[in-house]
Amino acid sequence: MTSATPERVRVGLTRLDPGMPVPRYAHPGDAGADLAIAEDCELGPGERRLVGTGIAIALPEGWAGFVHPRSGLAARAGLTIVNAPGTVDAGYRGEIRVCLLNTDRSAPVRLVRGDLIAQLVVQRVAEADFELLDQLPESDRGERGHGSTGGVTEWAAPQVAGTTTEVDK
Repeated sequence: MTSATPERVRVGLTRLDPGMPVPRYAHPGDAGADLAIAEDCELGPGERRLVGTGIAIALPEGWAGFVHPRSGLAARAGLTIVNAPGTVDAGYRGEIRVCLLNTDRSAPVRLVRGDLIAQLVVQRVAEADFELLDQLPESDRGERGHGSTGGVTEWAAPQVAGTTTEVDK
């Protein structure tokens, strides 16, 4: 397998808090650059809070930033982002803020200034020209939505040739 060089884009950045780190990629090829929290904070069980990162960015037109949770924080501490992914539009120039949620039912989550709390994924985006139609064209999927591809049980069940599952019916 050959590896392609990722597309690069110049993103202007201002430190609103001079002590905060510039977002960085932990490993070559990572999709998300780490964002840090600009303040000490404790979230009680079930609590959510909007916190700052101490940075603002200027994305070029045709690009957007998407703020995603960090998988390690979710797995170890139950910490996630309420509106994941949060969208940073190209025209936004304010501080990147993250709405954190402690999903743990019994333990608080303590964060200290500089802890990595989220990932910023920068992607090209298209602006849609919406066309009003009387009827949408047919597709294989049709109107089947949430849950239409089955659940964990169906995916985990071994498939035996010549048999069907509830999903197949």
